[in-house]
Amino acid sequence: MLTGEPVTTGVARRHRPEVAVVGGGPIGWAVAWRCATRGLRVVVHDPAPGSGASHVAAGMLAPVAEAYFGERELTGLLTESAGRWPGFAAELTEATGVDIGYRTEGTLMVGLTADDLAEARRLWAYQQGLGLPVTPLRPSQLREREPALAPRVRGGALATTDHQVDPRRLVPALRLAAERAGAELVTEPVRRLSDVTAGVTVVAAGCGAAALTGLPVRPVKGQVLRLRAPDGGPPGFRHVIRGYADGEHVYLVPRDSGEVVVGATVEERSDLDVSAGAVLRLLRAAVDLLPEIAEYDLVETLAGLRPGTPDNAPILGPLPGHPDVLVAAGHHRHGIVLTPVTADLITDLVTGGRGSDPLLAPFRADRFAEQPGVVGAAAAGSTFQPSTEDDSWN
Repeated sequence: MLTGEPVTTGVARRHRPEVAVVGGGPIGWAVAWRCATRGLRVVVHDPAPGSGASHVAAGMLAPVAEAYFGERELTGLLTESAGRWPGFAAELTEATGVDIGYRTEGTLMVGLTADDLAEARRLWAYQQGLGLPVTPLRPSQLREREPALAPRVRGGALATTDHQVDPRRLVPALRLAAERAGAELVTEPVRRLSDVTAGVTVVAAGCGAAALTGLPVRPVKGQVLRLRAPDGGPPGFRHVIRGYADGEHVYLVPRDSGEVVVGATVEERSDLDVSAGAVLRLLRAAVDLLPEIAEYDLVETLAGLRPGTPDNAPILGPLPGHPDVLVAAGHHRHGIVLTPVTADLITDLVTGGRGSDPLLAPFRADRFAEQPGVVGAAAAGSTFQPSTEDDSWN
């Protein structure tokens, strides 16, 4: 295990925990679960676990559709974590008996117009060049898979390995698994890392990691809609649909419960207001791709904050200058899909094993060290806020 002499004031005084996790979202609870199952004493600090970004997230596990230009190393991490998801989901379900909404129908990526399809094909060609499983489909083949797609859709592709999970089921299940393994929740807010009493502190606080660590994690706003199929029945489509509709990017995620998640905007803002314009754009694009959506009930509109970094990649590993502080933050769009690999890598660091895992190298916190006064500047900084409890969403 990592060693050091942390400050001994703070919460959880009865038994000094070996691991303190700051942040009760999917990353935080998964790390706590893994550490607790290895016999470590673990506490999770969060005033309102499960209330942040994961509450908004669509839960797409999309290593293919989320493979973007210039993010080759991140794509490798996404692919690795997605490959761990089947076993992770099965283990979590066995440990808790909770259905987390894990579905494997795959994702259809579509273009409505000729221009939309041209833009999509450029990205698919890049993804295929990385060896990712992208299968182009003609319009007739698309509608064989999803008859509800609009006749105007010009073409698309299938990503069979892009799955989904329901974050609103996932986080409670992870908490239950962690608590059954012995982890405890502390609801007092963490005002500075020096207030935390533990052998090792793991910062999994989403956007709140910036104030606690000084790392360049910024909020990236996303607005999302939740619809419900008429009469309480299942949605009229099975695959996750990701598409371009007259230049507007949109995704639609069907749930067994009849819910459909439609999203999402990407805004360099930190407010949580929902705008009429965003709702209009998302609904128009969704209806253009799947006309039946116009008959669904609009049951929720909400906004959340993705924890972004300068290179859109997560920060994983020791905080420079603070060897007993490990960071698991900055996952931006990818916190749900990266939950299994993040939990495994951070737990291995906590227990002193595989510290040189090559997966970690591109995501170390010291890659931002050239930014003067950034890394570690706020390690004794301001309060961790519950609205930023977890890492990322899609």
